[in-house]
Amino acid sequence: MPRLTSNQEPIATKLFGIHRLSGHYAKVVETLGGYGERIEKTATHRLLQEDNKSMRHETAPLPLTGIRVLELSLAVMGPTAGLILADMGAEVIKIEPTPQGDETRRIKGFGTGFFPAFNRNKKSLVLNLKSPGGKAIMERLIKTADVLVENYAPGTIDRLGFGYDRVSGINPRMIFCSLKGFMPGPYEKRPALDEVCQMMGGLAYMTGPAGRPLRAGASVVDIMGGSYGVIGVLTALYERERTGRGRHVLATLFESVVLLMAQNMAVAAITGEAPPPMPERGRSWSVYDLFETSDGNKVFVGITSDAHWQRFCKSFGYDDLLADGRLTTNNSRVDEREWFIPELRRRLGQWTRAEIMQKAEEASIPFAPVARPEELFDDPHLKASDGLLETTLPDGRKTRLPRIPVRLNDCDFGLRNDPPRLGEGSEELLLSLGLDRERIAALKKEGIVGPL
Repeated sequence: MPRLTSNQEPIATKLFGIHRLSGHYAKVVETLGGYGERIEKTATHRLLQEDNKSMRHETAPLPLTGIRVLELSLAVMGPTAGLILADMGAEVIKIEPTPQGDETRRIKGFGTGFFPAFNRNKKSLVLNLKSPGGKAIMERLIKTADVLVENYAPGTIDRLGFGYDRVSGINPRMIFCSLKGFMPGPYEKRPALDEVCQMMGGLAYMTGPAGRPLRAGASVVDIMGGSYGVIGVLTALYERERTGRGRHVLATLFESVVLLMAQNMAVAAITGEAPPPMPERGRSWSVYDLFETSDGNKVFVGITSDAHWQRFCKSFGYDDLLADGRLTTNNSRVDEREWFIPELRRRLGQWTRAEIMQKAEEASIPFAPVARPEELFDDPHLKASDGLLETTLPDGRKTRLPRIPVRLNDCDFGLRNDPPRLGEGSEELLLSLGLDRERIAALKKEGIVGPL
């Protein structure tokens, strides 16, 4: 088949793209004859790269389109649940306290990234829920909503007058999702934090070396607990299609950590011994280690099968190790780790990080560089898979932040709206509730609603 010239290709591709979108593919192929197949491949690639987002928005409504969510939340756990629901198409209204809104808009240090990371695709309504006027607006909102998500401290939502019993009385179809520290029991009224539950749930003990419990380097329990809350919400929405009634969903931090500890609890039950922290664990795999490289970096290499071992040795040219009868099986290699791993460290230490990664990729064995968070902005896989979404930071600068790690065919769980400015979307929302502009202005002046 003749190839298109560099000048012909863009023209033909543009022509094909226009016709493909308008449904006249056959006519284009007939017109261009033998070039059709090549143009199809070229155009398809470019359409996916350049036009896929707009096409998906036009042809595939998001799964939760039409679901309204009221999010009364703070920090990470509640906003994570709201983020997932919003990315999947729900209209999420973030109810923020007057006068300054969510505290994470202003928090410093480790929490600086909380608000921009977990609040895209939401609207903001700044509302004084302690005032009669604010309560009246909230009641109107409840009548229009499908889901309420809250992660206030124990008892707070009830003191505000919007606990489950009250809300379900206003709207029996409401899915009420409480995100708390603990399930009902002796601990349920305790205030809880991600780090608190990592400590008391065994995760910190298992993460650090003996005698040095260490929290994980991210808000893993908050994110996990919020995600389990979403599982409960989606389950209740599905059930509501059959029953017509809502549910009270409860997801918690402590029990999320306990689930993470399930495998270690099972080890203790089976062996009768306390499992050691991960840095000091017994070995199931012969090679499951970090190795220093010649250029001062570290690379993790995992060899978890005999097939891995054979491919590893062939890729790196370690024929002598492959022929060594002491290293034939995974279990025999585990037995020989005392001399075998130092020898492997010596050998791999002669390679650069890039060289080890290339060889491991060729061998199709598990490996990983030890990356820092800021290096993920330039990760080639995240770039190619569109895994980061361009997001506007509060100061107006642009950055790219992670998508939720879920995809459904042609649905684009991407960025529709940047994290909202304080009160962004409020005026339209209040007008939709039947309030006129004069009344809205009065509510703002009275401090019942915040910025619009």
